[in-house]
Amino acid sequence: MDLVDRLAPTGNALVDYDRRHLALYAALLEADDAGDRWQEAATSIMQIDITRCDAEASWRSHLERARWIVGDGLGTALEAFNQHRPEIKAE
Repeated sequence: MDLVDRLAPTGNALVDYDRRHLALYAALLEADDAGDRWQEAATSIMQIDITRCDAEASWRSHLERARWIVGDGLGTALEAFNQHRPEIKAE
């Protein structure tokens, strides 16, 4: 069983899947910036079988979601994370 869904979420709302996969998104962005081939990222980061017919689409959807979060979705993400931040209590 794969560690990631076949396709990343879409839309303009941050969802729980995004929160759980922030490290994945960061790693995909880093690999893409480094010029890594999609097959390398899909195998080593996403741990998916690149022989699947939808492997490249899966990698691409997660990379696009990562780009959305750090781009157009940044305000939404910051707001969502701020709402879920544990309260810090003074002792």
